[in-house]
Amino acid sequence: MDGHSRRRIARLYQGSLQRGYVLGKLASDPVYAAVAARVDGSPLPLLDIGCGIGLLGHYLHAQGHDRPYLGLDHDPRKIAAGQRAVQRAGLDAVMRLHQADAADLPSLQGHVALLDVLHYLPAARQPVLLRDAARHLSPQGWLILRNVLREANWRFHATRVEEFFLRASGWIPGGAQHYPSADEVRAPLEQAGLEVRIEPLRGRTPFNSYLVVARHRR
Repeated sequence: MDGHSRRRIARLYQGSLQRGYVLGKLASDPVYAAVAARVDGSPLPLLDIGCGIGLLGHYLHAQGHDRPYLGLDHDPRKIAAGQRAVQRAGLDAVMRLHQADAADLPSLQGHVALLDVLHYLPAARQPVLLRDAARHLSPQGWLILRNVLREANWRFHATRVEEFFLRASGWIPGGAQHYPSADEVRAPLEQAGLEVRIEPLRGRTPFNSYLVVARHRR
């Protein structure tokens, strides 16, 4: 995404802090391009679980993806900020954002995004959410997940430090609950009948982030 597009999206949000956050995320985080690469040209809608302020939806629209986008997040502050941005962009017809818990997913089927969400749930809830997400995949849909994985390396410890400050700032109430291993992510998805691929996705960050893509077995 070019600088003009990033600035245009940032102007949809209120306040210098929020606009700076948007600019930084769009410039440095590779996850948006990773999702766009999977859904490009697809006629399917996308369900974004844990959508935050809805950046993924704006990125996809700027890249020409005009299929319906539904974002869900339990934080009312983020949903309110995202809804204002959608209205200012005039995208009400294709982008919807709703406050909802991850346990209360709608009936929509298509692609599913689950970006940096799992580790904010207790260990027992994580496989439940993964199986629920799999049930919302259409036969041609992609489940696209990005998360920190638990590993014995310096990147994982750097991630834990960052999460401490996120929790202290109040941006993520409650903070991280359980960092899953690769096997803890893979097993529920394979049990749901999906083919799973896991690969690093760190971009220009020090964090121990991985991209997980899954779809129905052919």
